[in-house]
Amino acid sequence: MEFKFAFILLMFIGPFFTLTAREVTSFNEGWLFKRGPFSEDPVKVVDQLNEKWEIISLPHTWNAKDMQVKAASFYQGIGYYKKKQFFGEELKGKRLFLRFEGVGTNTEVYVNGKLVGIHKGGYSAFAYEIGSAIKLGVENEIMIKVDNASRLDVIPVNHNLFGVYGGIYRPVWLIITEQNNITVTDCAAPGVYITQKNVSKRSADIIVKIGLDNGSLTPTDVILENTLYTQEGKKVSSHRLSLELTPQGTQTYFSNFKIDKPHLWQGRKDPYLYKIVSRLISNGKVIDEVIQPLGVRKFEIIAGKGFYLNDEKYPMYGVTRHQDWWGMGSAISNKEHDFDLAQIMDIGATTVRFAHYQQSDYIYSRCDSLGLIIWAEIPFVNRVTGYEAENAQLQLRELIRQSFNHPSIYVWGLHNEVYQPHEYTAGLTQALHNLAKIEDPDRYTVAVNGYGRADHPVNQNTDIQGMNRYFGWYEKKMQDIEPWVKELEEKYPWQKLMLTEYGADANIRHQTEYIGDALNWGKDYYPETFQTKIHEYQWGVIEKHPYIIASYLWNMFDFAVPMWSRGGVHARNMKGLITFDRKTKKDSFYWYKANWSQEPVLYLTQRRNNDRERKQTSITVYSNIGTPTVYLNGQELTGIRKGYTNVHYIFDKVILVKGKNTIKAVATHNGKKYTDEIEWNYTDEKKRNTDSCENKKEHAGW
Repeated sequence: MEFKFAFILLMFIGPFFTLTAREVTSFNEGWLFKRGPFSEDPVKVVDQLNEKWEIISLPHTWNAKDMQVKAASFYQGIGYYKKKQFFGEELKGKRLFLRFEGVGTNTEVYVNGKLVGIHKGGYSAFAYEIGSAIKLGVENEIMIKVDNASRLDVIPVNHNLFGVYGGIYRPVWLIITEQNNITVTDCAAPGVYITQKNVSKRSADIIVKIGLDNGSLTPTDVILENTLYTQEGKKVSSHRLSLELTPQGTQTYFSNFKIDKPHLWQGRKDPYLYKIVSRLISNGKVIDEVIQPLGVRKFEIIAGKGFYLNDEKYPMYGVTRHQDWWGMGSAISNKEHDFDLAQIMDIGATTVRFAHYQQSDYIYSRCDSLGLIIWAEIPFVNRVTGYEAENAQLQLRELIRQSFNHPSIYVWGLHNEVYQPHEYTAGLTQALHNLAKIEDPDRYTVAVNGYGRADHPVNQNTDIQGMNRYFGWYEKKMQDIEPWVKELEEKYPWQKLMLTEYGADANIRHQTEYIGDALNWGKDYYPETFQTKIHEYQWGVIEKHPYIIASYLWNMFDFAVPMWSRGGVHARNMKGLITFDRKTKKDSFYWYKANWSQEPVLYLTQRRNNDRERKQTSITVYSNIGTPTVYLNGQELTGIRKGYTNVHYIFDKVILVKGKNTIKAVATHNGKKYTDEIEWNYTDEKKRNTDSCENKKEHAGW
């Protein structure tokens, strides 16, 4: 049985109206699927489509496995979805829309053989009115043609940095409204756009912009009502406008509110949300209704000083997230989104860069209610073709309009590591910035460069300059991060700089005590201990430099890169703090949790590096609950020293015994005793034989 609901909050409705409103029905069951490749001969394609189809439910992707297991060996091309749907006579006079939350990548929608819409882009939502193609009282056939093959004119133009999974991988909804409605087809956005001005503890000005459509052939008298409610459901204020709605396109109207002493949205500390309820009323009945969140807040970035939320400096502890899961690809549910957000909250992050594309509206909504400050971006990455400008602007417009009302979003990301030709890339970035400011003048823009130079030819075209730096991994030594930051501080004090990616790959099956200050293992050996060392040192530097307004470690989770074969694993980027299957948290996860989280952390590192290579070694403990006491085989160790931050404790020149060695850490916090224990095994001295690989290239397009 399909889930059906109306966008109505009954507790908010007064006694004045007989209520009806739009209906939004899940359209995810009962689909048939057939994957290509298909013949170029139209006659043969018809024959192929008459063959047996697979029964599936949405969300669905055809790349759930092949894109994750072998480098450069996956299907990209066409797949078809079809569904039979009965529409009853009771829908006569109604308007019907199909809204797709995400399809990878290029989509054609047919109803009873009639083309109703074409969409280019794999990450934004789109909606088409289908009523004129529907036949009432009989079954109708919905056919969706999907193609995830790379195209020069649709971003991303390749699969090099991440895989673009094919299929209808997010939910589909059937929307039913009266002839007059709050617009559904304005870039598939809510049709309601909330702007806030002059935000302070004393007051805030709220402007609500609403788009209305008349689907009939004649003007109609209606009432537009916008009401502001507290999170608890108490009405704050209401505004009514009587109007004649004509059938000529979308009509735009405004309501203005002033909130005295607003309850501010304060990030993780207090993510308070008001609601704006927009209703369209005809003949005393609510004929349409849309509800949108309002988090009253003010974002400000001051170069060289930091990020400010409601005029108070706010820590920007940042992670990045790709949406795909092992064995599922991008066809995940809210359960998987919630799991990922729980890990992000657990580590103590305050901000998330959702890279490198628009992600589920559900996850943005959850960030609103969790208090995470987020960065949303379009998939303009890795390569320029010269043909993508129109589509890049379309995807940015869709992202902004669909996500406009999320208070958690502070910045629109315009490109990531896009370079040659410099003139074209710089010009397109400027055009994207200008478009963002027209669509949303109150949020920041950002573009990201893989070179560490402020004067790079494609830089300085957005409000914020992002730089990806992988010192010690792709270039130089891990310690080179500090002179890099200091030089920028001195030469470009006006620059709003963010460190938008940093880190190193870590295969948890690769462990060694022999780690230097740069990658020396080539492409096949990625020890977790090296990733840990990079994060320990580099966070210690980042923390001391407010010039880095926000930092975003790469990545929260391992993810699929279908063109790669590195670190002993096909099709995998292993820079995550958590493995692709979400089962193992690497040591670096606990490093950041100890530094960022308010929750007690006591953690012994190198628990997977248990086949020890040296008799004399060191022991590292992360503790945010005070100096730990550490025991080796029951004997208390002495000579503890602090590492790079206040939670970093190290014992040097520890002597292991042959065979099993038990290490135990103990700390007491607020009267409670915490312990952590691991085992190491030592047999004799041994040194890993690894291939040397000097890699001093700049990180550009890796």
